[in-house]
Amino acid sequence: MSGIWLAIAGIIIFTLGYKYYSKFIAEKIYRLDPNYVTPAHKYEDGVDFVPTNKFVLWGHHFTSVAGAAPIVGPAIAVYWGWLPAILWVLLGTVFAAGVHDFGTLVLSVRNKGQSMGTLASKLIGERAKKLFLFIILLLVLMVNAVFAWVIANLFISFPASVVSVFIQIPLAIWIGYSVYKKKGSMLLPSIVALAVMYLAAIVASYVPVLQIDLVKYFGGEGATTFLGANATSMAFFVWIIVLMVYVYIASTLPVWKLLQPRDYINSHQLLVGLGLLYLGLLFTNPQVTAPVTNGQADVSWFPLLFITIACGAISGFHGLVSSGTTSKQLSNEKEARFVGYLGAVGEGSLALIAIIAVITFFPSAGEFSATYSSFTEASGAGLTVFIQGAAQLATGLGIPSVVASTIVSVIIVSFAATTLDSSVRLMRYIISELGTEYNFKPITKVHVATSVAVVSSAALTLIPQGPKGFGSGGYLLWPLFGTSNQLLAGISLLLISIWLKRLGRNYWPTLIPMLFIMFMTLWAMIDQVITEWAPWAAGSDWLLFSFGAIILVFTIWILLTAASALLNGKDNDIEKSA
Repeated sequence: MSGIWLAIAGIIIFTLGYKYYSKFIAEKIYRLDPNYVTPAHKYEDGVDFVPTNKFVLWGHHFTSVAGAAPIVGPAIAVYWGWLPAILWVLLGTVFAAGVHDFGTLVLSVRNKGQSMGTLASKLIGERAKKLFLFIILLLVLMVNAVFAWVIANLFISFPASVVSVFIQIPLAIWIGYSVYKKKGSMLLPSIVALAVMYLAAIVASYVPVLQIDLVKYFGGEGATTFLGANATSMAFFVWIIVLMVYVYIASTLPVWKLLQPRDYINSHQLLVGLGLLYLGLLFTNPQVTAPVTNGQADVSWFPLLFITIACGAISGFHGLVSSGTTSKQLSNEKEARFVGYLGAVGEGSLALIAIIAVITFFPSAGEFSATYSSFTEASGAGLTVFIQGAAQLATGLGIPSVVASTIVSVIIVSFAATTLDSSVRLMRYIISELGTEYNFKPITKVHVATSVAVVSSAALTLIPQGPKGFGSGGYLLWPLFGTSNQLLAGISLLLISIWLKRLGRNYWPTLIPMLFIMFMTLWAMIDQVITEWAPWAAGSDWLLFSFGAIILVFTIWILLTAASALLNGKDNDIEKSA
């Protein structure tokens, strides 16, 4: 079967979901009011609260939530066959992710741009808020570790992408000053910036001196450095330090200086990337060689599929971005549908093409099965296979393979860096909020909170793998990241359901996906914590067990408190405007 048919079916479902279902949610459930004064206007400060054009804001929101997760998760999940993976991406995006991202944005906008943690206090009590903040803090910490790990490894594997990625930073700052100081247009400068980035990527693909290959600098594969680590591990260490310095600076700057213009450039990268892949699919017309379902899988797809494809179908991290940064920039409440729901559709479109790129990459079913011989092998191969598959699609447009690989890696790193920046900024907010809650003033200060976020993220990412290696932390945390992410999404949907019930509205469109997600994710989490990671298990892991057990206990506690609040329906000071 041609991969084109899968793409056409997916695009039709996404289009219908946005055109009809999101309109129903906007008009009948959330009841958007174009006259409502949003926090961006009410609390405008030029730093975090900044009224923003909806296209620019959509670019920020999408690129902040996209990262590498909607690629990595689906690229691994095809291990169970392409049909279960695609079905969950399509149905999850339309009926869960869109409603979740849209709903957390509206709920936050209706309540001073406050985070989901603060809103938990208003909806289900102060104790639940503190537990929720700790869960969010652990999740964001894992997001930082996972995405820093992905970026560092891509820089090592594709050194030609480094120059292009770092060129984007001064270009974005230039655009920020041009737009917000001189009141110019962001569209043309961002297109020019993107052209410069891709020109740099093309040149670097053929000019070795422009390829920042730290492994070669430290002596090449197998060489031992002065710190006793091998060259690859040392290169990884250096890249993590560089990334942490960058995100420290980026996450403390006003959003208009770097975050918004860089995200707007990345929104064009999204369109270019999706265009290259979908057009490449059309011109190459590759055949699907992966199995429809994998009857020989060594682990069951039920419930692991629903946590492996995290951001590709629904993600709790999206709610943190919606309520943490996006809600503070929304200029008109009516635009929440465009930014929130369509942002989820963009993520689903990326997950869809990631699946198609992987399942059409292999010449035969046998070669697919050899690479995806076990779930462990699939987990290690997923991102690399996607880059190779995406480059293969792009070559159908006449792009040389070496250039295609570089551009694909630039796109992935750019998205992941945006997510890392936003995630560190969110972690700073949470640390400051916890400092206020517990009356510990030092960590409420911007630079102190940011320092805590950056140092703890670097430490977690650099957990050694063996006595001479840095950096297994981010990789080891991937399965826990998926479960924690989905648990957070379920809690956010439950909070939205409570809010809707207290407004006297239909809350089933949010409650039904919440029940499904919580059932699947709790099942997976309990199984992992008790039978896989626990000290008494054969594959015990103290790091995953400790983090997983804490998150599991806190989640169950919150769910019991929230269920009581949903049933009792007691009053609160949450915004009740219709």
